[in-house]
Amino acid sequence: MRKAVWILAVLAVGLAIGGYVFFSGERKALVRYKTAPVERGTIVSLVSATGTVNPVTMVQVGSQVSGSIESLHADFNSSVKVDDVVARIDPFPYRARRDQAAANLANARAAVTKAKTELAQRKRELERVRSLIKQEFVSQNDVDVAITNHEGAAAQLEVVEAAVKQAQAALEAAELDLKYTVIRSPVNGTVISRLVEVGQRVAANFQIPTLFIVAEDLTNMQVETNVSESDIAGITEGKAATFTVDAYPGQRFQGKVRQVRNAPIAVQNVVTYQVVIGVDNRDLRLKPGMTANVAIEVARRDDVLRLPNAALRFTPVKVTDKPDKASEATGARRAGASPPDRAGMPRKVWRPGLIGDPEPLAIEAGISDGMVTELVQGDLKEGDLVIVGIDSPRPARETAAFPPGFGSGQRRGSSRDRGL
Repeated sequence: MRKAVWILAVLAVGLAIGGYVFFSGERKALVRYKTAPVERGTIVSLVSATGTVNPVTMVQVGSQVSGSIESLHADFNSSVKVDDVVARIDPFPYRARRDQAAANLANARAAVTKAKTELAQRKRELERVRSLIKQEFVSQNDVDVAITNHEGAAAQLEVVEAAVKQAQAALEAAELDLKYTVIRSPVNGTVISRLVEVGQRVAANFQIPTLFIVAEDLTNMQVETNVSESDIAGITEGKAATFTVDAYPGQRFQGKVRQVRNAPIAVQNVVTYQVVIGVDNRDLRLKPGMTANVAIEVARRDDVLRLPNAALRFTPVKVTDKPDKASEATGARRAGASPPDRAGMPRKVWRPGLIGDPEPLAIEAGISDGMVTELVQGDLKEGDLVIVGIDSPRPARETAAFPPGFGSGQRRGSSRDRGL
C-alpha cells in the first residue's frame, strides 16, 4: 500500500513538472557573446577618396588662324622641344593677303610723296602772292585763296601719312597671320593627344581650336582628388598619401599632399575641396587619366591600445523568454550598424561578466582606421576581452530530474536545459 502511494506521489510530481514545462511556456534562451582582445599596436587614420592621375603641366597647342591643315609634324607620344614645328596650315590665302597689304603700303607711301610735292607748290604760290600784294599787283582775295590752298595741302599730307601708318599695320598683321600658319610647340614635353588630321579645316573665329595637348613632364605627375568638407580639416600640405590604380592591382604608390585648394566644389549640395597629391613617376608607369583610389594619412599613433570598432558599436540585447527573428535582427543591427564616434568622445564598451550579464565600461576613444580605435582612457588593459557581437540566440536542452528507476530511465515529455 505504501509503495503504491509513493509511486502515485512521484507520478504526480513528474506530471506537474512536465505540465509546467509544456504549458507555462517559459523557456530561457542561451546567448553566446563574441569577444575580441584589447591589443597594442599602431593606428593610422586615413581619409579615402577617388581621383585622377594627371601631368603637373598640360599645354593646349592651338591655331590662331583658320584654314586647312596642310601637314602634321608630331603625333601621339612624340617628344617635342620649344619652337619645334608640329603642324602647318595652308599659307596661300595669308600669303596673298600679305602681298596685298604690302602693295597698299607702297601706294600709301607714293601718295605721301605726291602730297609733299603739292604742299611745296602751294607754299611757293603763297610766298609769291604775299610779295605781290605789297606792290598792290594782287588783291587780298588772291592772298586768302593762296593761304587756303597751302593749308589744304598740309592737311592732305597728314591724311596720306596716316594712311601709310594704317597700311604698315595691315602689313604687319598679314605677316603675323602668315607666321601663325606654322604651329610651333610652346614647351618641351610629350604629345599626349592629337585632335586633328591632315586636310581638316580649323576655325579660329570665336575661340582658338586645340590641335595638340602637350604634357611638359611625365616624370612628375599629380593626383587630383576631391575630399568631403567633413574630412578636409585633417589634411594639410606635406601629409603622406598612398594610392592604387587598376593597372597595377595590389601595388601602392607613394605621394605627398602638394596643395589643398580653397575653392569649394558643390555637387548636389555636397561640398568638397580639391586636394593635389604630388607623385614621382620616373619609371613612367602612371599614365595621364588613370583613376586612383587615394588614402591620405591624417593621424598616426604608435604603440597604443586598440579596440575593435565592433566593440564600440555593440549594445547588449535583453534576452526574452522566446527569442524570435525580430529580436535577433535588432541585436544584429545594434551590434554592427552605426560607426564609432570621432576621437575624444566618451564611449561605452561591454566585457563579459564574471557571472551573468555583461558589464559596461566607460572609455575615451581616440583615432580610428576603420577597423580598430585607439583607447585613450578606460579600465582596460592589453589582453582584456571586450564583446564585439552576439551569436544567434538558440534554446538549449534541459533535463528534468526524476527519481531513480522511474519509468526505467524513460523521459516523459520534452525537457530543456536552463540557459544562462
